[in-house]
Amino acid sequence: MRLRNAAVAAFGAFTLLLAVPTSASAAVGEFEYAYVGLDGATHHARLLDPAGGECHTLPEVADPGASEPAHSPRNRTTATATVFTEPDCEGDYFTLRPLTGRGSERLKLRSVAFSS
Repeated sequence: MRLRNAAVAAFGAFTLLLAVPTSASAAVGEFEYAYVGLDGATHHARLLDPAGGECHTLPEVADPGASEPAHSPRNRTTATATVFTEPDCEGDYFTLRPLTGRGSERLKLRSVAFSS
């Protein structure tokens, strides 16, 4: 009887393990950047635990005709961040290493992609 209970418990645990969705590949941590708002003041924004393997166009600076690019990125995620000068991960790019990668005010960006 105990063997049957143990087998049922093990099967239940295995079934539960299969039912739990696996997390998508994500960069754990935060990616911070600065941008000039419509009020002319510098603001800071963050991407928290961004998905890896896809492009993230920064919403505050997505329109090159209406905004200056963002600057001063800080990569505090566990993934490599590649920043791009144009929306949709196009244009010139620069890579920031995981956890400690950073760029100065001279590094301009409008989108970023994280390694998966």
